[in-house]
Amino acid sequence: MGTPTKLYALCSLLLAFLFPFLNSVQLDGGKLCLPEKHASLFIFGDSLYDPGNNNYINTTTDFQANFGPYGETFFKYPTGRFSDGRVIPDFIAEYAKLPLITPYLHPGYHRYIDGANFASGGAGALVETHQGYVIDLKTQLSYFKNLARLFRKKLGHAEANTFFGRAVYLISIGGNDYLVPFNSNSSVLQSISKEEYVDMVIGNLTTVIKEIYNNGGRKFGFTSMLPLGCLPFTKVLKPGNTGACIEELTTLTKLHNKALPKVLQKLERQLNGFIYSIADGYTAFSERINNPAKYGFKEGKIACCGSGEYRGILSCGGIRSVKEYELCENISEYVFFDSAHLSERANEQVAKLMWSGTSNVTGANYNLKALFEL
Repeated sequence: MGTPTKLYALCSLLLAFLFPFLNSVQLDGGKLCLPEKHASLFIFGDSLYDPGNNNYINTTTDFQANFGPYGETFFKYPTGRFSDGRVIPDFIAEYAKLPLITPYLHPGYHRYIDGANFASGGAGALVETHQGYVIDLKTQLSYFKNLARLFRKKLGHAEANTFFGRAVYLISIGGNDYLVPFNSNSSVLQSISKEEYVDMVIGNLTTVIKEIYNNGGRKFGFTSMLPLGCLPFTKVLKPGNTGACIEELTTLTKLHNKALPKVLQKLERQLNGFIYSIADGYTAFSERINNPAKYGFKEGKIACCGSGEYRGILSCGGIRSVKEYELCENISEYVFFDSAHLSERANEQVAKLMWSGTSNVTGANYNLKALFEL
C-alpha cells in the first residue's frame, strides 16, 4: 500500500474528511490507522475557551457573542468567540500545528482527528450554574464520551486508546460557579462555607478529569483562576466601589487556586500515566491589570467595549439588555475586550505562557509544548 509516511497521510485524510462515513472504509489489511504521533486537542470549559458552541443552542444573547464587534480583529466577523479575535485554545492549536478547532456543535464539523472543542460561554463545573442556558461541564463530558465510543467503534479499542492517550485535554472551568452566587445574591454561600463551596466545584471538575482518564486521556492542561474580583464586570456590581477588586471574589479565587494543584498532585499519584500542566493565570493577569505598560498595553482596568464605569456593564454589541455601549479606538491597547473577557492580544500572551512557560509559570514539570511532544 505504499510507504508508512504515505499510508499515514492517507489515513489522516480519510479520518479527517470521511469519519462519519467510515463503516465501509478499510485500510491496511482491514484496519484503520492514525497518523504517526499525531496529538489532537480536546477542549472543555467556559467563555474563555468557547469558539462558538453557544451559537447552536437555545439560549439568550447574554450567553452569545455572535454579533459585532466581537471577532473584528482577526476573523473580521463574529464567530461566537467572546473576544475581538482568537481565544486561548486557538493559539494553542496553532502552536501545536493543528488547525483552529471548530465548535463541536457546528453541524458541518467532522474533523475529529484533530480534536474537538466542547466549551460553552457561561458554563460551570456545577450543573446549576446558568442551568438551561449553557452546556455545563457534565454535558460537555457526555459529548466527549459519545465521540470516544465512535472512535472505538471505527478504530478498535487499541487504536482508539493510542489516539486518546496522545491527545492533550485543555480545561478552563469554575469562574462562572463563583460569579453566579455573587452576582445574583444567591443564598448558597450563606448556607455553606466558602471552602465547602470551592470543594463542590473542584469535586465536579475532578470527576470529569477521572472520566476523561477512563476514556484514554492522560495529558491535561489547566490555568489557575483569573482574578475574578478585578474584572470590570465585577467591579460595577458593588455599589459605591471606588475601583478596588472585590474582596469576596478574590477570596474564592484564591481558595480555588490553592485547592486545584493539590487535587492534580493527588491524581498524579493515583492515576498511572496522568500528567498535567497548570499555568499561573492569576499572577499573569494581575500583573497585566496593574502594570499594563510592562506588557505592551495602555489600559488594564477599563474594558475596550461596554458601558458605565470601567465599561463594566456587559453591553458590548448593543443587543443585550443594555443597548448603548462604547468601543475603544485601538483594541490591542486593552487587556479586556469586553466587561468580562480578554482581548485577543491578552489571550495570546497567556497562551504563550501556557505553551512554553517555565516551571515557575506552569506550576508543574510540564508546559503544554512538552505535553504535545510526549
